[in-house]
Amino acid sequence: MIDISTLNQLNAPTKAERLENLKAVLKTTQFPPMVPQYINNHIHTTYSFSPYSPTAAVYAARMEGLCTAGIIDHDSISGAEEFLEAAKLMDMPVTIGMECRVSMEGTRLEGRRTNNPDQVGVSYMTIQGVPHDQIHTLTEFFKPYQAARHARNRKMIEKINDLVGVCLDYDKDVLPLSMAQENGGVTERHLMYALAIELVKQVGKGQGMIDKMTELGMNLSEKQKSMLLDTQYPFYEYDVLGMLKGTFVPKIFIDATDECPKLADMVKLCRDVDAYLCYAYLGDVGDSVTGDKKAQKFEDDYLDDVFECLKEEGVKAVTYMPTRNTPAQLERLRGLCEQYGMFQISGEDINSPRQSFVIKAMENPMFQNLIDATWKLIEHESK
Repeated sequence: MIDISTLNQLNAPTKAERLENLKAVLKTTQFPPMVPQYINNHIHTTYSFSPYSPTAAVYAARMEGLCTAGIIDHDSISGAEEFLEAAKLMDMPVTIGMECRVSMEGTRLEGRRTNNPDQVGVSYMTIQGVPHDQIHTLTEFFKPYQAARHARNRKMIEKINDLVGVCLDYDKDVLPLSMAQENGGVTERHLMYALAIELVKQVGKGQGMIDKMTELGMNLSEKQKSMLLDTQYPFYEYDVLGMLKGTFVPKIFIDATDECPKLADMVKLCRDVDAYLCYAYLGDVGDSVTGDKKAQKFEDDYLDDVFECLKEEGVKAVTYMPTRNTPAQLERLRGLCEQYGMFQISGEDINSPRQSFVIKAMENPMFQNLIDATWKLIEHESK
């Protein structure tokens, strides 16, 4: 985590200010050595949900010793140009892409749960290795899908207001927390963040928040109570958001329809812009490897069918998170990738200030192929 003063400078209101501030910060910055094994191709920024602007994200990644980093935002690639410019100032090679939800209607996975905890028949996919001259093409493609998501978000804000007894306004309380004015994505996390801010206004931090959450029917762990009592933590509302998300998103969630492009359309889009469309493997959660995921079944029972579907529909890459899965899951997944000739990419979501950018699992020599894949993405983008 970079210090708050630096983060505030790199999170300045405009792109121009952020980059100018970076130039000033770099004059007094001593970076640690780059670690060849430290890569992360799935870093969220303020253009979806994150405490980091694209400029701050590159700086924070470099401060943790990453040798390269990749931007991934929900429904948006609008932060990519800033990400590239910041990386150039730091002489750090990076890769760009984005994430979206894709309707599996009309495929063998129609109506089945894959990698989406909230909805069946809709899969998370990433677009990786985007040539830099195709950023605008993707931005224009996703504008109508962003508009559809705004419409659904407004309905979910109404459900939050009814459920919690607050009066959140989407335009006044949610959109200012996002980069929507620059075609950034707005997610359920933004809705929960707005609720977190409102609850802090109502009851304050500390014991008052614990009491309020208990009143709302939340069963807080001792660790969560300790976090809520830490009233000096500069990202207090992020902790509140994380606790609210698990409880309230399932209660207010409305299925996404018009905001999810069909798989065939995504395959064509990525072929047209010469980018990689990647299925994001999640894997069943039993005893969570990371300790923070609830038990839930995803695609493992019919993973062979998932790969058959990807082959039939023209998807040629898979992205996965080595830290999240068990050795047995990874062995099976990697075997299927090899069997079906899938390009393997890695990356682990960064969207919270408590997370490290470093994927320690990448120190394992078995994942050298994922490191090599990152450099292939960077080379592909710059052709």
